[in-house]
Amino acid sequence: MDIRQSTESTGSAETIRSTETAPGTQGPHGDVAARHAFATEAVHAGREDLPGMGLHAVPLDLSTTYPSYDSRQEAARIDAFAATGARPDGPPVYARLDNPTVARFETALARLEGTESAVAFASGMAALSACLLACGAQGLRHVVAVRPLYGCSDHLLDTGLLGTEVTWVDPAGIADAIRPDTGLVMVETPANPTLAELDLRAVAHSCGTVPLLADNTFATPVLQRPAERGASLVLHSATKYLGGHGDVMGGVVACDEEFARVLRQVRFATGGVLHPLAGYLLLRGLSTLTVRMRAASATAAELARRLAGDPRVARVHYPRLGGAMVAFEPHGDPHAVIGGVRLITPAVSLGSVDTLIQHPASISHRIVAEGDRRSSGIGDRLLRMSVGLEDVADLWRDLDRALDGGPAGRDEGPAGRDARRAGQGDPVGLSARAAGPAAEGPARVPVPVPGRGGR
Repeated sequence: MDIRQSTESTGSAETIRSTETAPGTQGPHGDVAARHAFATEAVHAGREDLPGMGLHAVPLDLSTTYPSYDSRQEAARIDAFAATGARPDGPPVYARLDNPTVARFETALARLEGTESAVAFASGMAALSACLLACGAQGLRHVVAVRPLYGCSDHLLDTGLLGTEVTWVDPAGIADAIRPDTGLVMVETPANPTLAELDLRAVAHSCGTVPLLADNTFATPVLQRPAERGASLVLHSATKYLGGHGDVMGGVVACDEEFARVLRQVRFATGGVLHPLAGYLLLRGLSTLTVRMRAASATAAELARRLAGDPRVARVHYPRLGGAMVAFEPHGDPHAVIGGVRLITPAVSLGSVDTLIQHPASISHRIVAEGDRRSSGIGDRLLRMSVGLEDVADLWRDLDRALDGGPAGRDEGPAGRDARRAGQGDPVGLSARAAGPAAEGPARVPVPVPGRGGR
């Protein structure tokens, strides 16, 4: 089976979760969440106790330490945490061990991903580091990984900075690469920055008993829940879509409670804690996640359609899954496009309410060796665009002007410019242009239009 061959999406009921019922999930204390539509869970998860407290808005707890007049009881609770990693019952002890505001965000994210638990960290890289350290502590230092990944994830694995050893494989080679000391298989789908997609069920089957870690940053649980497809660990750079406004940094791992207990111990020992204000902002971001992803995905699909029909663009990458990320390769100088935008912000990162564009070979994946970049489809002309909530006509006008700075834009003549400024790109053109370096790349089907149903 070609495990990069994802199920094709036709759009209306295949891409955006909004009315689908979220699964009831059992938390670390045995509580089972009620079943609500996904969009409802995004608004209410982690906040169920507020009415009983006489509150409407989530309280923000900035305390670093908490009073206790029974030191023997505190000693027993600390011993219990050291032995089990379970979240302590009763009032908090110290902010590096637990924080009530951050715990609300963790509860909500676990609910949306359909896992028992989630553990939050200061950044996405801190979250990945904790996973590697947790496995390494058990003597499982080997990682099998599929490129492309986020550039810093690739770098962390490739350099062995945390004592890990990585074997890079194509998806079909996962099973053969697994060793007795393999602690994780890591993938990212849709991948950063090519938007290549993997069949997570097939990948999970290849992993056997080895945990599959899936980076779900680009898709978010709005578009897919990797745990439903066999992933043991779901990683997010919460800085991106979960926060959604470009003003908070964080990371989170959704997983079962057994692994969450190990992650909490690693977090306590290494100090990669999420600040309570960040936890507050991330929880607030979740409440608008569904509507933001729906709106941005619709705009991204339309921009991908127009780019695919534009003679100045050699190739467009847009996933079958849909989403708010678009990658494309202009015929002209990609750096001229970056320098030519005015409404769109030329900056690294993604997932904000405003549209961002960047050149991966220069920034997000500069840290990856050139040969490895090229072999995973990250060419020197590739541009990655995170589509925000602006009007599509304004974004297209900005891209149109920026693309005019390249040789193709200067040479096509008035008739060509008039046609594509009118937005008359052939949507089927995306199928001819959307392929990455291999046939297993993003969609070769018409661009999916996000709808309101479940997948």
